[in-house]
Amino acid sequence: MLNHLRPAFTLVLALTVLTGLAYPLAINGIAQTVMPDAANGSLIRRDGKIVGSALIGQNFASDRYFWPRPSATGPDPYNAAASSGSNLGATSVKLKDRVAADVAKLAGEGVAAPVPGDAVTTSGSGLDPHVSPAFAMAQAARVAKARGLDPAAVASLVARQVEKPTLGVIGEARVNMLELNLALDALKM
Repeated sequence: MLNHLRPAFTLVLALTVLTGLAYPLAINGIAQTVMPDAANGSLIRRDGKIVGSALIGQNFASDRYFWPRPSATGPDPYNAAASSGSNLGATSVKLKDRVAADVAKLAGEGVAAPVPGDAVTTSGSGLDPHVSPAFAMAQAARVAKARGLDPAAVASLVARQVEKPTLGVIGEARVNMLELNLALDALKM
C-alpha cells in the first residue's frame, strides 16, 4: 500500500510547489518587471498618498464633484469586496422604479433629457470607475455652479479627460471619475 501512496503524495507535493508557489511567483515577478503599475492595482497617488485605483470607482456624492454611475455593490457603493451586478432584468419593477427615481434626481440637479444610460444603470461588476463623456459633460454645469467656476472651463476639463477607445477601436470613449475629480480639485481659477 505504501508503494501506491508514495507516488501519489510525491505528485501532490510536486504539483503544489509548482502550481501553488513557483508559477504564481514567476507570473508576479514578470508582471512586476513588465507592468509594475498594473501589477500593483493601478493605484493613483496624490501628494504621495494613495487616493484610489484607476480600476475601482468611488462614491462621490457632493455637488462639488462629478458623480459616478450607480453601483450595484449594495448599501456601501463601490465596495470591492461586494463586487457584483444587480441581476435585475429589463422587466424588473425594482429596476424600473430605481431608474425612474435616478432620472428624476438627475433632472432635479439640472441634467437635461435624454439622460445618458450609464447615469442610471450599474456596470456588470458594480465597480466601474468610468462614465460616458455624455454623462460627464451633462454634469459640468452643476459642478461649475457648485464650485463657482466658469462652465466652459469645467466642460473643457471634461473634454481633456476623455479616454479614447483602446487601440482606437476596442471599447468606447470614457471618462475616469476619480481622475476627473482629482483634475477638478487641481483646477486653479
